[in-house]
Amino acid sequence: MDLGIAGRTAIVCAASKGLGRACAEALAAEGVHIILNARDASALRQAADDMARQHGVSVTPVAADLATPEGRQALQDSCAAPDILVNNAGGPPPGSYRSWTPQDWEQAVATNMLAPVALISAYADGMAERGFGRIVNITSSVVRHPIDAQGLSAAARSGLHGFVATIVRGLAGRNVTVNNLLPGPFATDRLLSNFSFRANREGKSLDEVVAARKAELPAGRFGDPAELGRLCAFLCSSHAGYISGQSILLDGAAHPQAL
Repeated sequence: MDLGIAGRTAIVCAASKGLGRACAEALAAEGVHIILNARDASALRQAADDMARQHGVSVTPVAADLATPEGRQALQDSCAAPDILVNNAGGPPPGSYRSWTPQDWEQAVATNMLAPVALISAYADGMAERGFGRIVNITSSVVRHPIDAQGLSAAARSGLHGFVATIVRGLAGRNVTVNNLLPGPFATDRLLSNFSFRANREGKSLDEVVAARKAELPAGRFGDPAELGRLCAFLCSSHAGYISGQSILLDGAAHPQAL
């Protein structure tokens, strides 16, 4: 299927690896020019070069911490009028509410709620004026199915979902959609980091924790980042203008209320 977005421009955040990279790759494969963001300049440059070479589109790396006003300004200076915005950020570390400090909460909210809200606020009206816009927020399945060790992530990302719910109706008539993707366990570095925390907490090996978690999943496997990337690309397509305000769970039916 031709997604009808070749030649458009997308900002993809936290995209040097993992789920963000998968979204950028899927969009680039459709002929979309990419503004690629991450904090690690070296990894970002390598990802941008690889993507441009493979897909034949322009890929502009912008190394910036979007939790800061300066980082967001650097991104906006690099691209004032994107057609597509994919918000993404690594989640806060797991832990216990008994030990989280005010600084832990501030960082979680700054990264996983305030940064995407600020970018949406910066770009949505321009998209509406031009008559096309696609915004996809990669959040987490913990918004729907909270996990005790991931309270920082669940709280901050739920705030973003609440914000999205207040704006979608005012944008839908201008061909601007806003949707959330809620990934469950996908095969990423972030997943291994969470499993390492769990292994240390439970006194088990990493391999034991990984095998046990995989056995719990109805699909019998972890998600492939490319699966999420392709869904993101479709939601950004010209065919998805009637899909907005949705929070789509991608977890292989792991959620106990899947239907």
